[in-house]
This record gives sequence, structure tokens and C-alpha cells, in this order.
Amino acid sequence: MNLPKINDANLLVGTETNDDACVYRLSDDLAIVQTVDFFPPMVDEPFLFGQIAAANALSDVYAMGARPIAAMNLLCFPSCLDLSVAGEILRGGADKADEAGCVIAGGHSVTDEEPKYGLCVTGVIHPDRILRNAGVRPGDSLILTKRIGTGLITTACKNGIITAEQAAAAFDSMRALNRRAAEIASGFTVHACTDITGFGLAGHICEMAEASRVTVALQTSSLPLLPHAYDLAKDDAFPGGMYRNRDHFAEQVDVEAGVPEAMANLYFDPQTSGGLLFAVPSSEAGWLLEALRKEIPAAAVIGQAGEKADWLIHIGT
Repeated sequence: MNLPKINDANLLVGTETNDDACVYRLSDDLAIVQTVDFFPPMVDEPFLFGQIAAANALSDVYAMGARPIAAMNLLCFPSCLDLSVAGEILRGGADKADEAGCVIAGGHSVTDEEPKYGLCVTGVIHPDRILRNAGVRPGDSLILTKRIGTGLITTACKNGIITAEQAAAAFDSMRALNRRAAEIASGFTVHACTDITGFGLAGHICEMAEASRVTVALQTSSLPLLPHAYDLAKDDAFPGGMYRNRDHFAEQVDVEAGVPEAMANLYFDPQTSGGLLFAVPSSEAGWLLEALRKEIPAAAVIGQAGEKADWLIHIGT
């Protein structure tokens, strides 16, 4: 069978700037957004794990300014576990997809030694309304919509350092969709957007700054943290991903001498289903923040973009 050659001009977003999803134009007024994400459990409760994994996968579509419409389950499952556990994982994913207005139309499962779950998600958007992580302009304010510390807190909970009750705020944050944040921001001028996940806040901002040819100044006093995050950071209870992120991005991050090491390390903490990060003109930042905080109290302005300097990020007090 002779298949039509793909017209690369219709691939509007690919891999060039490490964006959250690819975007392919179908017509002058319609493009599809494609993303996939899955991972092993970071919580013990199967239903909660399914919710978090689905929210995390859906977040990539929201980060592009798009609306998710359909998804496919991806499930790895060990034969030693009861199938009821798989059912609860899938039920959690379906719960979040339903909340997003996205239909789960099937999927694929394989036998594996460790459970893993996620979604391949399709979204839709007008080609002229795509948000990318490139596009930050000097003078822009950066607004983050969720608090930081999920990697640290879930690791501490698994290791028995804190209880599930103490980690509840992190669990709630991870299973919360970024849908309303994206919808609210759509009424403002957003120059760039990304969601904060495995590379940590610093890693994703580095990608944003590099793609946009700017330097971002962050203030630790403005960083929204989950309960117990700073105390755990001072006890160096980080997951291994924080050290890998720090090793990879540290050369591009300038940290002031007055910033405590524990606080600096929180910027590298790998997040699961983190918030959206919007770059908006400073003249609109206050209005967007006010609108967000009516429904998302954790939203905060965490820094400003400036002209390109020797670093991608400067972290100050």
C-alpha cells in the first residue's frame, strides 16, 4: 500500500525546543496535540496512583494550551498481583480523564515486574493558539500554579519518614488537574508555558530560558512549598532524581551565597504532576495571579525574565 508522504510543514511543534507535546496541523483551524507519559507508583493506593498518573499525562496537553479529547491506557502489571489492583489503577485514570472531559478509548497492557501506568493523550487546538516553552520575553513574570516538593515528600513517605496523612497535601496536589489553570490563563497574554515534572522546577525553567534566549531570576522567598518540604530538604531526604537533575543543570544555574543549600536543592526536586508555569507580561501578571488565586490559592509569581546573561537561571533570596 502506498501511504501519502507526511508533509513536515504541518508538524508545528516537534523536538527542537523540548516542548511538552508535539503538534500537527490538520487544517487551517485545527491541530492535534499528542503526548505520552507513564511511570511506576509513587504512592501505595492504586486508585490514587491512577489519578496521579492520568493527571500528569493530561498536563502536557494543558501546557500547550490545548484541550484533551481522547486517551489510551498504558499499563504494565506483574502477574503476582491481583487483577483488582489493576482495576483500581485504571479506575483512577478514568476518574481524571472524565473530569478532564477526555474519553479513554482503549489501550495496551503488558506483563512487567513492576506496575507502571499512564496515558497516551490526544488534544485539539487552533494552530494560532499554541503555547510553547519558547517565547519568554525579557520583562516577563513567571507564575507557578502548584507548590513544590512532591518528589521529596513521596520519597519520605515511602521511607517511613513522614506519614500518609502528612503527605496528604502533596497527594492532593499531584492528582489535581491543571485544567482550570489553563482555562483561566487563556484569557491573558501568555508568551510561553510548560508544566513542571521530572526535571524539577530548575530543569524546566532552564529549557524554557534556553529556548527563549533569556535569563530567569528566581526569588526563594516567593517559592510556594508543600507542607513539610523545607524540613525534609534540610534533612536531605531527597530522591535520587534531585541529584541527577542538579548534576545535569547546575552549570546553568547561579545560586547566591545567601540561599540555603536545602532551599536551592528544592528547585531540582523532581515533580510528579506539577503545576503550570506561565510567562506573562509583567503588566498582566497581577491580574492573572488574582484570577488564578480565586480557585488555585497556591499560585505565585516566582521570578522575572531578563536579557540573556552567563546563566540560564539566577536564584536569589
